[in-house]
Amino acid sequence: MNDSFAGDSRVAYQNEDFLRSDAARPIRILSEYLGPLEALRRARVHDTVVFFGSARLTPDGPFGPYYAAARELARRLTEWANRLPSRARRFVVCSGGGGGIMEAANRGAADAGGRSIGLNISLPHEQRPNPYISPELSFEFHYFFMRKLWFAHLARGLVVFPGGFGTLDELTEILTLAQTRKLGAKIPVLLFGSAYWREIVNFDALARYGMISPEDLALFEYVDDAGAAFERLQGAIAPMAAEEEGPAFAHSRTSHNGAP
Repeated sequence: MNDSFAGDSRVAYQNEDFLRSDAARPIRILSEYLGPLEALRRARVHDTVVFFGSARLTPDGPFGPYYAAARELARRLTEWANRLPSRARRFVVCSGGGGGIMEAANRGAADAGGRSIGLNISLPHEQRPNPYISPELSFEFHYFFMRKLWFAHLARGLVVFPGGFGTLDELTEILTLAQTRKLGAKIPVLLFGSAYWREIVNFDALARYGMISPEDLALFEYVDDAGAAFERLQGAIAPMAAEEEGPAFAHSRTSHNGAP
């Protein structure tokens, strides 16, 4: 980055050399919070259901059934949410914005005539926004941690399809927030594809070795078809439908007095 902006006569916020400098990094980070915040307010998005999963799964590949299931689940969820008597947009499908499972989720919401969110990350390869995201709700992030914040901020449910390092990272982030009670409310976490997840992560062994508590195994559950996943999600999030309008942010809980 170019730090040779000393003595520049331009107003600092109009000085691109300054805005790209190390000194302005906090401004860039804050922009990745305030930009999506304003767009979500304009779109009246109250809360979301987040879909995680691999960008490498294709509709016609060996894991095609997972793509089809994600698309079907997102469609059913969006059709149901669109019928709720609210002026706000409730339980909006949200994905990481790329291909594979992310594309399937946004595509399913589009099939239902609904809007959906894509939280894309700038990478040197692989990750490009898919064409099914609602244009006004397509966001590009440089900082992984700000993208993660927006995954968690409005989430009222989470469905995790098979994936690799990125999916595991995103899943364990949410489970850690739930385990440590840093989320404002308990949210359903569904691991789609029990055979895959039981082989990839031995959660029972973590409890057996004392690395997590046995009660932590109740933070998630396995599902194997779109119908069962929809019923579980609907049952868990429907009681939240009467919440007030406006973005419904999860609050970090402090340890000293419980205030948000």
